[in-house]
Amino acid sequence: MEALWNQGRLSIREILETFPERDRPAYSTVQTTVYRLEEKGAVKRLRKIGNAHIFDAAITRSEAGSRLVDDLLDLFGGNPQLVMAQMVEAGKLTLEDIREAEKLVQELSKRKEGGGNE
Repeated sequence: MEALWNQGRLSIREILETFPERDRPAYSTVQTTVYRLEEKGAVKRLRKIGNAHIFDAAITRSEAGSRLVDDLLDLFGGNPQLVMAQMVEAGKLTLEDIREAEKLVQELSKRKEGGGNE
């Protein structure tokens, strides 16, 4: 997805070439992944040039992030507190992260309050 978001329309071969040569997956791995993303509606097939199909992102990075968060929440029964607790226990969420998140929640809350009064 990163390659499509950064570069736009690409063939599977072109997507493959965006990986560092040392860590490059097999062509068939990239092809399978692209086809699965297409089935999920994240990627769209635009056209065929010779034997190569050209693909583009069908969703934005923001939409993908929202889907990922929704899927993660679903794994925890829709409870964000359980997700946060797991992240804290795994050392992935610090007190500073929580303070920054609290500031963001306050800012968003103020925007909603202000937007309703205009």
